[in-house]
Amino acid sequence: MKVYLFPGQGAQFVGMGNVLLEKYPNAAKTLQEADEILGFSIAEKMKNGTEEELKQTDITQPAIFLYSVIVVQSFGAQFLPQAVAGHSLGEFSALVAAKSLTFADGLQLVYKRACAMQKACIGKSAGMAAVLGLSDELVAEICAKIDGIVVPANYNCPGQLVISGEDEALKKASEALKEAGAKRVLPLTVGGAFHSPLMQSAQDELAKAIHAVELKNPICPIYQNVHAQAETEASVIKENLIAQLTAPVKWTQTGENLYKDGFCEAIEVGPGNVLQGLMKKINKDFILSGV
Repeated sequence: MKVYLFPGQGAQFVGMGNVLLEKYPNAAKTLQEADEILGFSIAEKMKNGTEEELKQTDITQPAIFLYSVIVVQSFGAQFLPQAVAGHSLGEFSALVAAKSLTFADGLQLVYKRACAMQKACIGKSAGMAAVLGLSDELVAEICAKIDGIVVPANYNCPGQLVISGEDEALKKASEALKEAGAKRVLPLTVGGAFHSPLMQSAQDELAKAIHAVELKNPICPIYQNVHAQAETEASVIKENLIAQLTAPVKWTQTGENLYKDGFCEAIEVGPGNVLQGLMKKINKDFILSGV
């Protein structure tokens, strides 16, 4: 069985809009519609934006969402997935692909989410770091002993876990993790401490927006980040989308559960191939491709 995977923040690249326009006939119409929905030209940023501009959360998230959705639209009515999953932001792309969210509602939610996350970072000295070469359990145990806020944020694949939190706590945790045998602890170039308690204000803001939008039961199961389990009930999906902002992304567990449930082929839909790399490390027997 096949599962379609949707990437999150970090998959953007300069000129991504031009690639879409060259490859997909439906891209121009969808990008124009997106500009009208958002009230500014996201298409211009995707075509001609600099690397720095594309790194801004309120640009990155809608841009990656749009890329993935335009690819899905190009499949037409024949796109009938057996399951979907998305990494963080990618969960919104996955829900549009699974016909749970409309394109317009999905784009508006993604933009509101991005702006709320960006706002939650103001005035906070916080960030994220990738930890390589330690078990998930040991990383979580060490973070729990550090004074201040620092938590596991992204369980990406075995031996790669991202931690998130206040700068001082992040620094102490990084030192402790190196002493415990981490191969590397790499600070990430991000706007703040995503998927941590420091995103509580963003979560509160997003909750209002999500509760105001209609979600339908998806046409296939969606494996959600907060618990790595398949969901088909719209009301449950909504609550998990809200919880996702302050909870860790359980991607390793998602990959494990997908394979256990019989999904041996994974197709990445969107820019880049990061998820294919992670899935290969989660289980080398996955058949992987991208569109």
